[in-house]
Amino acid sequence: MADISLDFQFKSPIHKVWEALTNSDTLAQWVMENNFKPIVGYKCQFRNNDIDLIVNSEVLVVDEPHTLSYTWVGGPIDTVVTWTLKQVGDTTHLHLDHTGFNQEDYAFKGAKHGWADKIEVLKKVL
Repeated sequence: MADISLDFQFKSPIHKVWEALTNSDTLAQWVMENNFKPIVGYKCQFRNNDIDLIVNSEVLVVDEPHTLSYTWVGGPIDTVVTWTLKQVGDTTHLHLDHTGFNQEDYAFKGAKHGWADKIEVLKKVL
């Protein structure tokens, strides 16, 4: 198994970063079009029509504003995304665990680079 573990910092309050992770309209600005709702058990989809990609998700954990976890299932991957947030002073620390990859293959590398790129967009959104 291969897992992605990435850390990011934002000069934004924790509630604003949480909102960017859980608000469907804001998520659409930096991840993909979606019908996400931060409700445990809620099933939703992230869609990228440009590359005909649909990711099916089910919300697993909602502990506002500290932990958010959901499945990330699309194409060859059946994985789990977990965001952990912590505010220290005026900085919000955001940790991403994307777990469940079978190996460090194309999907793993694509996700690892994809999240790093998406976070750069998120910085602009915040």
